[in-house]
Amino acid sequence: MPDILTVSGDSRLLANPGLDRRRPYGADERAILSLEGARAAHAAITAWEGYRPTPLLSLDGLAREAAVGSILYKHEAHRFVLKSFKALGGAYAVERLVAARGSAEGLTVTCATDGNHGRAVAWGARRLGVRAVIYVHETVSQGRVDAIAAYGAEVRRVSGNYDDAVRASAEAAAANGWTIVSDTSWPGYDLIPRDVMQGYAVLGIEAEGQGARPTHIFVQGGVGGIAAAILSWTWESLGADRPILVVVEPERAACLLESAAARRWTTVGGDLDTIMAGLACGEPSELAWALLSPGADAFMAIPDTRAAETMRRLAQDGIAAGESGVAGLAGLVAAAADPAARRLLRLDAGSRVLCIGTEGATDPAIYREIVGRDAAEVEKEPA
Repeated sequence: MPDILTVSGDSRLLANPGLDRRRPYGADERAILSLEGARAAHAAITAWEGYRPTPLLSLDGLAREAAVGSILYKHEAHRFVLKSFKALGGAYAVERLVAARGSAEGLTVTCATDGNHGRAVAWGARRLGVRAVIYVHETVSQGRVDAIAAYGAEVRRVSGNYDDAVRASAEAAAANGWTIVSDTSWPGYDLIPRDVMQGYAVLGIEAEGQGARPTHIFVQGGVGGIAAAILSWTWESLGADRPILVVVEPERAACLLESAAARRWTTVGGDLDTIMAGLACGEPSELAWALLSPGADAFMAIPDTRAAETMRRLAQDGIAAGESGVAGLAGLVAAAADPAARRLLRLDAGSRVLCIGTEGATDPAIYREIVGRDAAEVEKEPA
């Protein structure tokens, strides 16, 4: 078992034992995600009504506190009406599905969700006149359920955790002839998750166009979709010269870190209870893991307190960010404060760090409970 470093007293960091930076981004990798696919997704999504790139914010105060050269924060709180990067994935996959069928008639899509992915699928389905049935597990907040239902989807709550909801959605799809639009993959189901992840890569194209030239990227884990999408963009573009990529997960749902430690795809059990609800996943996406296993530099697990502290710190700077959205930045803050972690990750005063802020205040009640203010008091919506 490889050594896992305790960071700043409460987090864990693992240098990826499977990393091979000399490995080229070859045909096997491009069959999962590619720059060509990312550019096709970008062309489609930029044509949607209401599209505009989300801002790339410079966190100068936090960079000084972390003793790094700069921190850029890709702020997804204003992505369409969904306040989450997930609009780039679920809605894009629904559009691709309808285009392949030639019609939305008779189509029902389904998925499991912790909140944001289901909301994106529901929004994408409504755009195209498709029926959506979304499965949530027992600890998904009512605010997130209501946000999904607001787009016309039928929401079904099941007992257990996220992975139980995935199984319930798959069983219902098989029984009813529905189509699963999932951001995770499993044996025999991988085509649509590729479209979902390919949509996420639009974030990388936008960030590059906005001037991002990072030496490091800290990005959320979950099932691994967003991390794999960002990795694919940098790996195919830059090869061995790509930025150091650190994948950050909740301590109670660190399936990617545990997979890296075991040197094989691994699940974690339990109720996966974390305030970082969008990352409460016990089973990695097999497609995402196929890229992250040889390509990610490190994996990190943080406690909920780190996410809450980072939300409050960003609020001081007028940025309303959700619990899952701050995980990457929270991981950076913890690592930057720890000398051993700085050495392992080669963080120094010249480091240029990109963090993907994947969601805004997607559940206003939870945001208020953690930060002590409404999101609208912290940050005004753009005109």
